[in-house]
Amino acid sequence: QVQLVESGGGLVQPGGSLRLSCAASGFTVERYAIGWFRQAPGKEREGLSCIGARGDIYYTDSVKGRFTISRDNAKKTVYLQMNNLKPEDTAVYYCAAAFLSCGGLNPSRYNYWGQGTQVTVSS
Repeated sequence: QVQLVESGGGLVQPGGSLRLSCAASGFTVERYAIGWFRQAPGKEREGLSCIGARGDIYYTDSVKGRFTISRDNAKKTVYLQMNNLKPEDTAVYYCAAAFLSCGGLNPSRYNYWGQGTQVTVSS
């Protein structure tokens, strides 16, 4: 059974850091790109970052320089290190898998999705 399970969310003060994890199972994760998305209330789902099956990495402008994506295929886990968090980063964060390539962070290109983890940035 295909599963993506996010963890690491929580409440953090502005300027703080969190590391999200996405644990994958039930498919050959080495052949998939893993992307991170977020959705705030009343807003569309937004693609943030992706790491392709070949290790290519992409970031959207709003997180470039603050977020870092990495993957450990042996652990079947992808991480998103988030630094200098801002209140506007508050959202539910999802990881998702697409075969081989990041697909321009277009959510419709992703086959499998996790249930999400809440990130709240507030003082």
